[in-house]
Amino acid sequence: MTRRYWNIHLEEMMEAGVHFGHGTRKWNPRMAPYISAKRKGIHIINLTRTARFLSEACDLVFDAATRGKQFLIVGTKNKAADSVARAATRTRCHYVNKKWLGGMLTNWSTTETRLHKFRDLRTEQKTGGLNRLPKRDAAMFKRQLSHLQTYLGGIKYMTGLPDIVIIVDQQEEYRALQECITLGIPTICLIDTNCDPDLADISIPANDDAIASIRLILNKLVFAISEGRSSSIRNS
Repeated sequence: MTRRYWNIHLEEMMEAGVHFGHGTRKWNPRMAPYISAKRKGIHIINLTRTARFLSEACDLVFDAATRGKQFLIVGTKNKAADSVARAATRTRCHYVNKKWLGGMLTNWSTTETRLHKFRDLRTEQKTGGLNRLPKRDAAMFKRQLSHLQTYLGGIKYMTGLPDIVIIVDQQEEYRALQECITLGIPTICLIDTNCDPDLADISIPANDDAIASIRLILNKLVFAISEGRSSSIRNS
């Protein structure tokens, strides 16, 4: 895998608060190599390590994007949801930002059935089919459509398992991470000082509570994805 320069600066990360970890009482000892100091009861993340692993992750997604691989971005907590949706939409990646439905990947056949139902209801709505139904039936189908849009809207165009999954907050998205591990899907995970750095294929130590920190990490990754796709088009 070729190493590239991704314009990752320590000053930019400090401004975004990427270096602020959790309180010193709430930490995972396995994160010790990624912590540089303690300050006012808070662990400070070593941004040199963050830059290294973020760069490695950018190289990985760039190379995958040049080969037409599919990406899924997962981040369901309130502070991550908007950033996840924006980053994924900008690069035409799939995303989950409301709730991870158990078995979404490991029970793909059920997810696929739900997606077919979702697409059928969207088609009916667009063509006015729902308006021709009795009011009670129409209301029921509209509720179903709203529910499916909330939980599956970000993966409505996904036709198979993703090739790489990017996860914001290991603790919050532990079920998603476990499904990826079970299926052997490569993962890139944003991890704070209370996480286990050994679970994901690439773990990026960073503040997973600050919106600016989450946005910065995601922006670097989706920029690399966009560059990879552009490179693929130029070389085709």
